[in-house]
Amino acid sequence: MAKPEKAATVAEITKLFEASSGIFVTDFQGMNVTDISKLRRSLRQNKTKFLVAKNTLFRIAAKNANVSGIDDFLKGTTGIAFATTDSAPTAKVLNDAFKEKERPRIKVFVVDKQSFKGAEIGRLADLPSREILLSQLVGAIEAPLTQLASTIDGFFQELIRSVEALAEKKKGES
Repeated sequence: MAKPEKAATVAEITKLFEASSGIFVTDFQGMNVTDISKLRRSLRQNKTKFLVAKNTLFRIAAKNANVSGIDDFLKGTTGIAFATTDSAPTAKVLNDAFKEKERPRIKVFVVDKQSFKGAEIGRLADLPSREILLSQLVGAIEAPLTQLASTIDGFFQELIRSVEALAEKKKGES
């Protein structure tokens, strides 16, 4: 690869590092083309790009994007998955692929600029998606408010019945 091509590749990888919410450094040694294609397809459905390049290019691009914690893991056959939205679905796809074929092996992953060892991928993979977490949060906030509204409504209904009963009693006395 000529120098201008390398510079263009580094610039493209740098943009991926900067735009990603999650970066997953993998060792894909032992995977055949069919397995890698299947993995890429699954990752693409979760808005994740899986890229294979020279470790030196990854290292330069990571440095340019101020991504730390991955340099020591850029050895051997390396592929990086760049999650542009939610990292949990990407972690789930990679974790499921590893469980199925024991490949790719996750070396390290970075989520929100914090790096984690590859063995911790299961914790992230087991998290529900962002949408489900948000709906659970809304439900947790909504439940006490609904209960409060019904309690207040019940109080006012009781008050209205008491006032109506008192009005009927006064009407009956007249």
